[in-house]
Amino acid sequence: MTDVTPKTKDDLFAFLDGLDIKHCTKDHAPVFTVAESVALRDEIPGGHTKNLFVKDKKDQFFLLTVEENATVDLKTVHTLIGAASKVSFGKPEKLMEYLGVVPGSVTAFGAINDTGGNVTFVLDVDLMEDETINCHPLSNDATTSIASSDLIRFMEATGHKPLVLKVTS
Repeated sequence: MTDVTPKTKDDLFAFLDGLDIKHCTKDHAPVFTVAESVALRDEIPGGHTKNLFVKDKKDQFFLLTVEENATVDLKTVHTLIGAASKVSFGKPEKLMEYLGVVPGSVTAFGAINDTGGNVTFVLDVDLMEDETINCHPLSNDATTSIASSDLIRFMEATGHKPLVLKVTS
């Protein structure tokens, strides 16, 4: 493990600006679950996300980013994402080490902290149909809106080629 300080919200915004990616952020009280964030729907249009940080038995890590109300079958999703076995949730220590976030703040924007390419990012195809995707900007006290095509551009700029797959039912 390296002792690299995770990037902050401001680092993320500077990175997006450097890519000429339009983004809009709304600060709010910290939210830890999808249920807690429902009150923000009227204020923030677009697709809202749920993120599942999972690993297989070979310690391959994946971040599944899906629409907040979608269901992911953890017993079968491994067959879709290229995992070596059924998946289980990754430990908070690995979440911090690889994505620079704590539980409750998990986000596709964590790709900016995965400089070692330890995580495979999976974006659900249904979520990507939304023009605008909303994710936490590395902390759960704000929501950042970005075009779905720009989310892919962001990930590619961090050295990741996200898989866009149907992983929800």
